[in-house]
Amino acid sequence: MIQKSPSAPDIKLVLDWEGLIQEASLSDTFAGEEPADWIGVPWGDTVRPSDEIHLTRILKDARDQGVSSFRQVVQRLPSGTEAPIEYTAVRLDDDHHLLAIGKSLRAVTELQNRLVEAQQTLERDYWKLREVETRYRLLFNSSREAILLLDAQGLGIIDLNPRALQVLGLPPPRPRSTDKGKFLDALTPEDGQAFNRMLRELRDRGQSQDIILRLGPDRQPWTAHAALMTTADKDIFVVHLAPAGGAALSQEHDRGLPLEDLVERGPDAYVIIDNQGMILRANRTFLDMVQVGSEAALLGKPLGRWLGRPGADLTVLLANVLRLGAVRLFSTTLHGEQGSEVEVEISAAGNHALNPSHIGVAMRDVGRRLSTEPSPGGAGQWLDFLVKQVGKTTLRKLVDEAVGVVERHYIEAALALAGGNRTVAAELLGLSRQSLYVKLNRYGLDGGEDKGETKGH
Repeated sequence: MIQKSPSAPDIKLVLDWEGLIQEASLSDTFAGEEPADWIGVPWGDTVRPSDEIHLTRILKDARDQGVSSFRQVVQRLPSGTEAPIEYTAVRLDDDHHLLAIGKSLRAVTELQNRLVEAQQTLERDYWKLREVETRYRLLFNSSREAILLLDAQGLGIIDLNPRALQVLGLPPPRPRSTDKGKFLDALTPEDGQAFNRMLRELRDRGQSQDIILRLGPDRQPWTAHAALMTTADKDIFVVHLAPAGGAALSQEHDRGLPLEDLVERGPDAYVIIDNQGMILRANRTFLDMVQVGSEAALLGKPLGRWLGRPGADLTVLLANVLRLGAVRLFSTTLHGEQGSEVEVEISAAGNHALNPSHIGVAMRDVGRRLSTEPSPGGAGQWLDFLVKQVGKTTLRKLVDEAVGVVERHYIEAALALAGGNRTVAAELLGLSRQSLYVKLNRYGLDGGEDKGETKGH
């Protein structure tokens, strides 16, 4: 066996022939520890009981062979803490004493723990991705609309759902086949030109008008809607096909403009999420606010990604909808992918009063009409009182009291928004939990129960 040669040992022990510690010294790695407490103590008493057998073997090898192999133990330090140590021992020239040297393995242990955590995180992310892919495939294949994914360069069909196969009159693709043809091959020359014009308009303006295409063996009319989705290596057109027959058009005319179209064209952003906060639908206004080119790029992603306080805002929103059924005029900031920020007011409601599966979220841009006037009552009344104290006390005291009034006001507002959950309230205020607890104690607000957290720490 090749022996390792440790450098800069963290622990040095001089032992008698039976393993009794005669001298001890520690490196700066264990600053604050008192090695003198080990003097006169059997070496085996300073480690975990299960590791004494390793020290016995080290002592025997050093006495018999002059030097021992390396062995790892858990060392109990004089302060009571524990540390992983790798020891070896050598026999000194007088044949009556042994020198044991140890190297701390804390850094190695921490690295191993980080590697294990990283591996577990990768595995969780992998299964989350598999879940998202399964959900996408299920929605894609079960949709009543015909959906196609086209390569933006040559308009080759990347993927299409069973409904699209039926509309185009195409046979199911062969297993493992990547050639699904080109969409233009299914169009008449006139429709092909109109389709290309729609795509050019989509590239130039980010949106385009729907057109009518005659598809299938019977050349039935279908309304085509397209969106542009950008991926890491290519641009993809997402094409939706919906029936556009005379009966359908007449029905739409009789009913007036559909509600879905009104929401899509509305000036306010509108998003549909599930009860976990994942985006299922989004209108054009929301896409513009978050600076994303297509709805497809948002689907399956958490709404909290674009809110002012990632995690905290969405937690508050979902908690109140699930608890109260609706949220009104919740103020926050909407962040765009290109760095924009929009002040918004959010109102939301679930599709059921209790345990909703879907939640509609409306967001209105209020950045241009935000008022700077103080609200009546509450902190405003306190500030009015302080103004009347001018001349009766010092400016420093007035400022300190004003800061305290405002600080307490916002802490109470954050706790109300978070439903009493102090962790979420701390995130809303940009504070650590410890800092929030100090302020709660300062203002006498720490008497209530902390909702949503597990106690015992």
